[in-house]
Amino acid sequence: MKNEQKIYIIGAGISGLIAAYELERAGYQPIILEASDQVGGRVRTDDYKGFLLDRGFQVLLTSYPEAQRYLDYEALQLRKFDPGALILKPGDSFIISDPLRNPGKFLNMAFSPVGNLTDKLKIFQLTKSLKSQTEESIFSEPSVTTLQFLKDYGFSEKIINNFFKPFFKGIFLENELSTSSRMFKFVFKMFSYGHAAVPKSGMQAIPEQLLRKLKNTEIRYHSPVKQVEGRKILLSSGEELETDAIIIASRPDNILPQLAGQFKPSRKVINMYFSLDHSFIAQPKIALVTDDQFLINNLVFMTDLSKDYSKNNKALLSVSITKPVEADEKLIKLVAIELSALTKINAEFFEHIKTYEIKNALPQPEDMAYSLDPGNTKVADGVFLAGDFLLNGSINAAMTAGRKAAEAVILNLQPVY
Repeated sequence: MKNEQKIYIIGAGISGLIAAYELERAGYQPIILEASDQVGGRVRTDDYKGFLLDRGFQVLLTSYPEAQRYLDYEALQLRKFDPGALILKPGDSFIISDPLRNPGKFLNMAFSPVGNLTDKLKIFQLTKSLKSQTEESIFSEPSVTTLQFLKDYGFSEKIINNFFKPFFKGIFLENELSTSSRMFKFVFKMFSYGHAAVPKSGMQAIPEQLLRKLKNTEIRYHSPVKQVEGRKILLSSGEELETDAIIIASRPDNILPQLAGQFKPSRKVINMYFSLDHSFIAQPKIALVTDDQFLINNLVFMTDLSKDYSKNNKALLSVSITKPVEADEKLIKLVAIELSALTKINAEFFEHIKTYEIKNALPQPEDMAYSLDPGNTKVADGVFLAGDFLLNGSINAAMTAGRKAAEAVILNLQPVY
């Protein structure tokens, strides 16, 4: 049975697509208004100069409960990272492994210089304890900063500086590990319980798969929204749309005047791509740079995970920078010099492909949460919110928020007898 109410979703990112899918399942035919020319929101991949370039280094954590609910992993042909990380320093490198995932490598890890033996036992203990906790219980715990939690747990400064800081700076996109310990525990559990992975053909394969699940949803591209007034949508083109319900699956403070100033600015990241004839890592592993004097936080050869990222047999290197610097020609030269210092490969061999300065890379919710009641997505009569900014910065949260907003709309539109 089809419902005739007009439901508009603003934004065709992960949250908007999930909301549309859930509304379709309830018999509705929603309309998505998307400002750009494609679905995906922040999860986008560009085909550029013979390479597939994700807009920012992103991964899918296969243990995300919501991702398992909505995605067909086999169809995505996921390419998984090896557990652990490669630690890079000028003239030195070593690997830290997950002792629970790779018990055969525990001895190797025990003698690596990333930390002391007590640190490595504590990683084992933390991984084991988090696996016994539910996600809901993790997010119900008192919150301190990630850095404070690590110190209180008894980790040494050595392993904090050699592993936790560079690894989680790249995830949280902030340099002080001030992010809530709830988010740290959740992400740490997801990494240890499942795999970090990317689809064979780039991260945009995720929203494109969600798009293919939609059968009765209309998507209007190039349709930026200027403002929402009650149940009326004002498009930048001047068109006005009357609705029965609206789901705002993008930053709501940009189009709802009453919410101006209610959300913290998003965190930014600079993502740079270079090509080389060959990978100097030669394994699907995230490399972390631990020297604070370097601009580079982490680097990954995307072609070590999937050859599809390059159409010309060149190796594609993704470099992430979380420090507040300008994305200009000078930065390209500085990063090439740093890459040379780390690898002893001449800087001129690092061919710059493209730089992304992503200003809205990660939201900063006031209080990290795992889920929310559908009713809490409502901000006005007939107007609902969806997006990871409501919970925490993750694909899992984006999917949860989209589902909850759809549930709220469905309940709101139920006839009263």
